[in-house]
Amino acid sequence: MERLEQQFYELPTLELAEKLLGKIFVRTLPGNIQLKGKIVETEAYFGNMDEACHAWRGKTARNHVMFQKPGTLYIFFTYGNHYLLNIVSEPENIPGAVLIRAMEPVEGELFMQEKRGTNLSTNLMSGPGKLTRALAIDCSNNEQTLFGEEFFIENAASVPEHLIGTSSRVGISKSRELQWRKFILNNPHVSKVRVG
Repeated sequence: MERLEQQFYELPTLELAEKLLGKIFVRTLPGNIQLKGKIVETEAYFGNMDEACHAWRGKTARNHVMFQKPGTLYIFFTYGNHYLLNIVSEPENIPGAVLIRAMEPVEGELFMQEKRGTNLSTNLMSGPGKLTRALAIDCSNNEQTLFGEEFFIENAASVPEHLIGTSSRVGISKSRELQWRKFILNNPHVSKVRVG
């Protein structure tokens, strides 16, 4: 399947959050073990207009990756428990990223089950912390890109507009009014079912 090139990630952050739906995220582990998940839920975070964005107050040691080239992975640790996977968007030096909130397992499910301690398919990657655990992603992967052999995204048919839901983002206290969460309607792997 064709890989997405850097030009794809140069889309404006809000557009990228929607266009990533249905695409296949791939991680290749040593021994040529491939893990694949279809992206079914995302959230956009963008620059100094968004108080929930890590870069709202400017560049820091923690968020500097958000200012790098589109297609770079921004991975951070949160709540003392979870790693979160983000894909950098916007031109260099303009902070923006799309949080990958949920995926549908496509390949490597046995590995994911072992990592997650569950064999329930709809629970393997139905949340941002769950999917990083299933894919064995942590902060050692921060600043890697989607243009090598370990991480990339395969193209797939775009999700029809009538199957895409929009809502406010989940688990934040600032800029809550922004309708910047995108998800595939009626997909059982989405983390939250609420709309609005």
